[in-house]
Amino acid sequence: SFTHTCCSVSSSHFNNLRIVWIRSAGPSVLQVPWSTGTECVAKYNFKPGTDQDLPFCKGDVLTIVGVTRDPNWYRAKNTGGREGTIPANYVQKREGVKSGGKLSLMPWFHGKITRDQAERLLYPPEAGLYLVRESTNYPGDYTLCVSCDGKVEHYRIIYHNGKLTIDEEEYFENLMQLVEHYTKDADGLCTRLVKPKLMEGTVAAQDEFSRSGWALNRKELKLLQTIGKGEFGDVMVGDYRGTRVAVKCIKNDATAQAFVAEASVMTQLRHNNLVQLLGVIVEEKGSLYIVTEYMAKGSLVDYLRSRGRTVLGGDCLLKFSLDVCEAMEYLEANNFVHRDLAARNVLVSDDNIAKVSDFGLTKEASSIQETAKLPVKWTSPEALREKRFSTKSDVWSYGILLWEIYSFGRVPYPRIPLKDVVPRVEKGYKMDAPDGCPPVVYDLMKQCWTLDAAMRPSFRMLREKLQHIRAKELYL
Repeated sequence: SFTHTCCSVSSSHFNNLRIVWIRSAGPSVLQVPWSTGTECVAKYNFKPGTDQDLPFCKGDVLTIVGVTRDPNWYRAKNTGGREGTIPANYVQKREGVKSGGKLSLMPWFHGKITRDQAERLLYPPEAGLYLVRESTNYPGDYTLCVSCDGKVEHYRIIYHNGKLTIDEEEYFENLMQLVEHYTKDADGLCTRLVKPKLMEGTVAAQDEFSRSGWALNRKELKLLQTIGKGEFGDVMVGDYRGTRVAVKCIKNDATAQAFVAEASVMTQLRHNNLVQLLGVIVEEKGSLYIVTEYMAKGSLVDYLRSRGRTVLGGDCLLKFSLDVCEAMEYLEANNFVHRDLAARNVLVSDDNIAKVSDFGLTKEASSIQETAKLPVKWTSPEALREKRFSTKSDVWSYGILLWEIYSFGRVPYPRIPLKDVVPRVEKGYKMDAPDGCPPVVYDLMKQCWTLDAAMRPSFRMLREKLQHIRAKELYL
């Protein structure tokens, strides 16, 4: 919180006067200076006092470009590239969201607990204290448990024709919408829902995205047209404060929860060859919007297939290969494993920069992953067999992606039935070089497909070799 002091000065002798915004809980001088490149989000509107100041509005993203002699002020630039000085107390540093699996859109949802367990959790009685659990008597349904007049009432939430209802009069798309409705009006319940009983260890996603500077304002987002559909919802082109953006719109409870984890990973990653998260919107009625930079030319696999070798030369293919390799080297250095690297998950910008996207399976290197939904043709043998994922399993996938690039988007392992791919690969089979692929690039593919994961090159080594190929024009 801040104490705001406003004054008006007309004399030219006071051109350099700065209004100091004093922290109410400590000194206004920053204890630890922010480094160049630090991203901040504006907490207030700021009108400049001098020509050197940079105006901004609440919610604007700014990047620190330098310090000033006054530790309360920084030089910064906005997303349009304009630079100027800004008051440090008007902005908050954007931080990566580290809560990961603990982030919840529904921190009041306790899963499979019994009626007795729910009543113990809602003790001591407090009017309007509530939680939601899976129904023990009616599998597939839910139960809303509410503390009221010293006891706990249990309301069955019926799942009917894809919607949820308690009274069979009001119907809701998901649990978040239902809970939101009854927090505003008791509407037949014993009391309005007042206070959620949070599941131990969970963090409310909306609170965490706001705290770390990643929450966007829904009123400033205009959704323009649908450019893709999936099981989770739609991908749309939108406009956020005059900037063209891509928006994943997710409405289903369970799917939205998975995408919260994806968004939290994206807050920790920043590289020119990774699709950049701009922010997250969690609506009270249950919708989740993940807003990213807009990649005008779509997925790399479609880009390659639609243009082909008559349009794309060897220099262009090598550049795409390097773009992806540099992104993966960054993930490697930061101990992240992508787990789903393929040309379909690389997007192409308006100025032909390839950027890795789709961080749904991306995790820190220590965790394991169920293999049921993994793409067999892109996944390394040890990852399929033993659920062992590492940077080296990403290197295997990168070799497949190189093959996709140089075959102009063909599906890997052509003419081999899917069930036969893994047995043949484990016996040492490697795909032939695509037509016209430079031998030096095919050699890199084969290195990526070494069965012994420890013997595969690192992304740093791959990037150095690709740069050597480009410098010596060995791709021609």
